[in-house]
Amino acid sequence: MAKASSSYDASAIQVLEGVDHVRKRPGMYIGGVSKEGLHHLVWEILDNSVDEVINGHATQIEVKLDADHKGITVTDNGRGIPVDLHPQLKIPAVVAVFTKLGAGGKFDGQSYKHSGGLHGVGAAVANALSEVLTAKVWRDGSTWEVGFVRGVPEGKIKKLGNSRGSGTSVYLRPDPEIFGVKSTQFDPTVVRERLEAKSYLHKGLKIIFTDESTGKTETLFHAEGISEYLGKLVQVRGKPAVHPGIFYLERDEEPKLEVACAWTEASDEAMYSFVNGVPTGDGGTHEQGFRAALGKAIRNYMTAHKLEAKGLTIAMEDIREGMVSILSTYVLEPQFQSQTKNRLNNPEVASQVEGAIRPALEQWLHLNRSTAESIVARVIISARARAASRAASQQVSRKSPGGMRLGLPGKLADCSERDGGKCELFLVEGDSAGGSAKMGRNRKTQAILPLRGKVLNAEQASVAKVLENEELGNILKVLGCGVGKEFNLENLRYGKVILLMDADSDGHHIATLLLTFFYRHLPELIRRGHVYIAQPPLFRVDIGKETLWIADEAHLQRVLAEKRGKPEIQRFKGLGEMMPETLRDTTLDPKKRQLIQVGIRDELATDRTISSLMGKDAGWRYTFIMERAAEADSLDV
Repeated sequence: MAKASSSYDASAIQVLEGVDHVRKRPGMYIGGVSKEGLHHLVWEILDNSVDEVINGHATQIEVKLDADHKGITVTDNGRGIPVDLHPQLKIPAVVAVFTKLGAGGKFDGQSYKHSGGLHGVGAAVANALSEVLTAKVWRDGSTWEVGFVRGVPEGKIKKLGNSRGSGTSVYLRPDPEIFGVKSTQFDPTVVRERLEAKSYLHKGLKIIFTDESTGKTETLFHAEGISEYLGKLVQVRGKPAVHPGIFYLERDEEPKLEVACAWTEASDEAMYSFVNGVPTGDGGTHEQGFRAALGKAIRNYMTAHKLEAKGLTIAMEDIREGMVSILSTYVLEPQFQSQTKNRLNNPEVASQVEGAIRPALEQWLHLNRSTAESIVARVIISARARAASRAASQQVSRKSPGGMRLGLPGKLADCSERDGGKCELFLVEGDSAGGSAKMGRNRKTQAILPLRGKVLNAEQASVAKVLENEELGNILKVLGCGVGKEFNLENLRYGKVILLMDADSDGHHIATLLLTFFYRHLPELIRRGHVYIAQPPLFRVDIGKETLWIADEAHLQRVLAEKRGKPEIQRFKGLGEMMPETLRDTTLDPKKRQLIQVGIRDELATDRTISSLMGKDAGWRYTFIMERAAEADSLDV
């Protein structure tokens, strides 16, 4: 048996208290000594000042960042930390606050009704991990100052003289022994973003931020609070809202809260939550309550107005997709997951928040019908996309290894270029047109896939039928990027996917069927600008020695009105009638052709149009056609 290198007895048990324990295990208190942990020192001091604001004792906070970004000062005009002797500790209360873990004025619920600092350790932790910290207090007509070095008081508290007003100022420089010599600089952008969030969260609070490295001083003040904050977040994310206005609720009775939300064209959800002014990045029970209220209110509205889509299940992820929201709650006795306060654990808060928000949101939806219907349409779009993705993934997974994902269809005339970004795939209507296109193409960069007749209408068919369809299945094989959850844009084999159909109404119909397929099952190809429509001519007009290629009837009438001489007019019955050289010169050659790039300008409008024009209800199509028939008849050609 190996011999013990040293004895293990009672003398081996170390007892670390207060400052020593914090410095030995900083991760327990600030989450680590990373950039986030470094800035957490500032947040602890800042949150103490904000607590004065929350409870109505302060209206202004000043934050000053040193020129070298290694020191920072936080000053408020609150009541000022008490400086008289603590009855038990026999030291000034301000010294106790910065040296004793568990010393604070937020335990009895009297001095602070709502507070982000609850454990009585924040100021002491910031002090223990700082090389230097100085606290200055104005109260009771006097100015007091006490300094600390690595958490230990440097001398006694000093009375500097008389003063007016009250408040507290804390200056700190993080300790390089804890964070590393090169890692003690605060990031002015990170600091400013946190300060700006605080100024939005607390209406009436003025925050003055100075960066001495630039000499710039900025005042952050937002009278509209989080409703104004929401507008900024939507703008920053770059995806516009799908409806006018926002949902906003401010509640002063318990549970005190403020919430604002809007639905955007984004594909993900963005939720920003706070408890007593402290950001809760990992969420918690207050977020659970809000999401429950959200789901019930939307579903109740859809049921009341009979807006459910048949055969479509609406999940919570569909309701939340694209939503940007801010939830600021105030909890009397919050239970955070850790000292970093990233998650709220109070179980009772979920039902309290739900009960406060759900009826208000339902009422807002009923009073704003057009807005509510835009939101519901957005939800249905998400549900359809999710259902299609799930079914497509299931269908793909059932294919054999030699099926959908491997092997290209024999009628594909592929190109030789290996760089997919330089390659073009032409989806061509009919075998005869495909033959002409194959002969007229550039074999290095242009591939041709002939399609047989009109493809399946992806709007009226189930996902399983769409994926089992030979023509659409061939398109998926050739593209190589997969579908549904299997979709990977990096595997796309062609930079341009070009729909090449006849220039007549039948050709337009086939192009519309293909666009419906791409929009419902490969929408990202459209969003990323990979889908195009070719513009072959419908007529050839020879006048004297001049040959003109004409796109459509209206174009023909304009040309005949402008040109002199006897025209010889040839109408192409289809692309298959064109000589390969003609098709190349008019439609295939990148130097001479015209292409229309397909995009999505308005997701909601596009979804409604596809659903109406390509769905099973013929009544809407009839109305659409008849309303535009008069326009077509009166068109000045």
